[in-house]
Amino acid sequence: MTAVPMTMRHLNRATLARQMLLARHDTTVPAAVERLLGVQAQMPKPPFVGLWTRVHGVTREGVADLLRTRVLVRATTMRGTLHLMTAADYLALRTAMQAGLDHGLRAILGARLGGLDRERMVEVATAHLAQPRTFDEVRAHLLAAFPGGDERAMGYSVRLTLPLVQVPGAAETWAYAAQAPFIAARTWLKRPPARGDAPDALVLRYIAGYGPVTVTDAQAWLGIPALKPVFERLRPSLITLRGPGKAELFDLPDAPRPDAETPAPVRLLPEWDNLLIGRGDERFVPAARRKAVFLPGLRVAATLLVDGTVAGTWTVERKKAAATLTVTPFGKLSKAVRAEVEQEGEAALQFLEPDAATRAVRVG
Repeated sequence: MTAVPMTMRHLNRATLARQMLLARHDTTVPAAVERLLGVQAQMPKPPFVGLWTRVHGVTREGVADLLRTRVLVRATTMRGTLHLMTAADYLALRTAMQAGLDHGLRAILGARLGGLDRERMVEVATAHLAQPRTFDEVRAHLLAAFPGGDERAMGYSVRLTLPLVQVPGAAETWAYAAQAPFIAARTWLKRPPARGDAPDALVLRYIAGYGPVTVTDAQAWLGIPALKPVFERLRPSLITLRGPGKAELFDLPDAPRPDAETPAPVRLLPEWDNLLIGRGDERFVPAARRKAVFLPGLRVAATLLVDGTVAGTWTVERKKAAATLTVTPFGKLSKAVRAEVEQEGEAALQFLEPDAATRAVRVG
């Protein structure tokens, strides 16, 4: 490891650089999605905002068109949650994700998993999901095929075992309905995911987008347990750094690690933003503020970044033709920062509510 440790602020700037949050980038949406190894998409709207805050010129229609033309997909991936990924990445990496999805199944279903014939269920579901189906329909079909079975456990098992993508709607504002139907990935993308379950490529992509990282960071974000042997296998191609508390951090040799004093602009992150998910250290969220960011029900608030650190939360309210974006800072903002927050809020409202007759930004 390097003799000089990286401070939390060094780590902050390094990860902000990977996450395209030190400046908006002039790149394509697919390139940005691949750089981020997918964009968290538990709800339809947040990934659009997450891309808008990172990339110049992002439009709602442009992202939706990429989903409808199958350049991007929305699918169950890391940690059993929905992400936007490029179709190319999904096909290349989905099989390597299965170890994490299996781990999630065991953790959630426990003994209920032992009573399921997963192989037979996947076979039945694959035929059914050659057409778009909601999961209410999938569970009903499984229950008909396996009378008396555990309906919820069967549905969840299929969702995390069979490679599936969601089907975008033709007229949905954010591309997907609240209960968007699923379809077999091999049907939607005309070929199945690639074979090969070694997570090495997945780990390298994670380090590139989120580093420098500990083994524990990678396990939490990817949802795959016991990754230490993978890091040991990759060690010759990585560098190691000493982090706060003498933690061993892994990184790519040529990855950006900006100076700790590099300016970081005000940014508005959506709910469940990639930057904050699965992060075990205080790189972005001070310990005293975690309860305001990580909410009950596994929700993650929409947040305000000031100087690279979460400094508040924000919401948007629409009443008839009027749209209001309200920022709730955790503390007092300087006059200059407040002006920057207002400017970013106005741009966000223009993106989120383009048809509003009036738009207002309120900073508490």
